[in-house]
Amino acid sequence: MTRVFLLLAGLGLASLTTGVAPSRAQSAGGGAKQTVDIIAERFSFTPSEVKTRTGTTLTIRLTSDDTAHGFRIIGSNVNVEIPKRSRGTTTVTFTPEKAGRYTFECSQLCGAGHSFMRGEIVVEDPK
Repeated sequence: MTRVFLLLAGLGLASLTTGVAPSRAQSAGGGAKQTVDIIAERFSFTPSEVKTRTGTTLTIRLTSDDTAHGFRIIGSNVNVEIPKRSRGTTTVTFTPEKAGRYTFECSQLCGAGHSFMRGEIVVEDPK
């Protein structure tokens, strides 16, 4: 049990530094799954770029280190509120079917630098 915890803890640290969850698992339906943690703070998302592949179910866990923020993936139905610091985590799933770049942004006015609070999900086709 301790080894599993240490392995998971190490994977979590890697996802914070690279922006891409290091593990991809196959779901029962055959599609890949990927999890990434994104922190919203002072007009930025960390990481601001996430890489994945078409058909992968991307689970995004969102937290804030300051005030409440929003998280919207433009062109999708993803649009949620991220509670302010120490008030919890919001989780969304996104399964891109096409390769390309999907912009995400803060969808809740959070201060003077709000319009700069953006990032991208870069989706590659594995073929």
